[in-house]
Amino acid sequence: MANKIKMTKLEKSWVLYDVGNSAFTMLACSLVPIWFKSLAIGTGPGQITSDQATAYWALAMSIVTLAVAVLGPVLGAFTDTKGRKKIFFTTALALGLIGCFISGFIYSWLVFIIVLVLTKIAYSTSQVFYDSMLNDVTTEERMDEISSYGFAWGYIGSCIPFIVALVAYVLGPDMMGKISDSASRIIGFGVTALWWFVVTIPLLRNYRQIHYVDRQPGAVGAVFREIGATIVRMVKHEKKIFYFLIAFFLYIDGVGTIIDNCINIGTDLGLSTVGQVVTLLLTQVVAFAFSLIFGILSRKYTTVTLIKACIIGYFCVCLYALTLRSLVGFAILAFGVGMFQGSIQSLSRSYFSKIIPPENSGEYFGLYDIFCKGASFLGSFVLAAVKLAGGTINIAVASLAVFFALGFFFLTLADKQKSVVK
Repeated sequence: MANKIKMTKLEKSWVLYDVGNSAFTMLACSLVPIWFKSLAIGTGPGQITSDQATAYWALAMSIVTLAVAVLGPVLGAFTDTKGRKKIFFTTALALGLIGCFISGFIYSWLVFIIVLVLTKIAYSTSQVFYDSMLNDVTTEERMDEISSYGFAWGYIGSCIPFIVALVAYVLGPDMMGKISDSASRIIGFGVTALWWFVVTIPLLRNYRQIHYVDRQPGAVGAVFREIGATIVRMVKHEKKIFYFLIAFFLYIDGVGTIIDNCINIGTDLGLSTVGQVVTLLLTQVVAFAFSLIFGILSRKYTTVTLIKACIIGYFCVCLYALTLRSLVGFAILAFGVGMFQGSIQSLSRSYFSKIIPPENSGEYFGLYDIFCKGASFLGSFVLAAVKLAGGTINIAVASLAVFFALGFFFLTLADKQKSVVK
């Protein structure tokens, strides 16, 4: 096993951005939907019902996914031009920060959700640029470990501003009634935006684009032609990348479905809501610890071996769902998810960085992000189909094991292909 090497200043700067953007992710997945409904639901002029609010929320998230699917590869390809990646990243970051901050001061539910859509699009595109920076900030030998550190510290670091936001929510009208709903939102969004900005400063100061392609700025037609050519080339010649993306889509779909439906699983089982939330917060700690562990294991084992271990772990978690009956069982399932959640994502990111041409990392990660952001829709369809057919949530979750079995197969197939990167 190789001796541990301290992270460089640039590697630390890159890891810190995961700590910053994870704070927004956690807020957007937990308190933001609640705040949206508090603005939207009511009987006054312009307000809507709970069912309508849920429908509009789902529609808004679908718009975000579609927009990023279209923008990701195009903007990613533009950032591959010399000197462009940092400019695009900074622009997306600024738009995301502004959107996050002003959200706390919005009182119209319609304006709130429009700003949220724009903010999430900016956040997601900044993530595309950020992921593609991995080739520039570290060496191939250290990619697994550095990528793992990003997810690990992101999990634990995001808890700091979230706790402040959660306290503000608890003090709000829904619970203790000590502060107004608007004050609660202003504090929640404000502290998240501030945290996101401050921890990103080192990356803005230290990042320099090393890998790039020679392309005339503003050649939009050339970019679209290049993306089309890249897709055709992947299918015909870059089999390692092509099969990996299929594998990634399948197993990350299973991962995303379980994460997105954790609360629904507990609710279907009639478990305590407070108990579920506490369990999920503790799961962040588990995810932090195991992301670091898998980062250390990457010094001894290959990336594919570790990804396969995560896939097998998730496969077992799905089958374990058949036994779910109590909050203790739910906690065991959640901790099982936490053990592999960050690792499977970080290792997939670093493995993809190794097998793609580094000078085209922005374009390729734009395509990668389509599979990542679009994940969970097939799995959610399976859950819905099983439930509508009269099956239990236990059987529905167990059915997701198929995604991990197929993902394992295509990952094995990808590993046998010749790499295009010399």
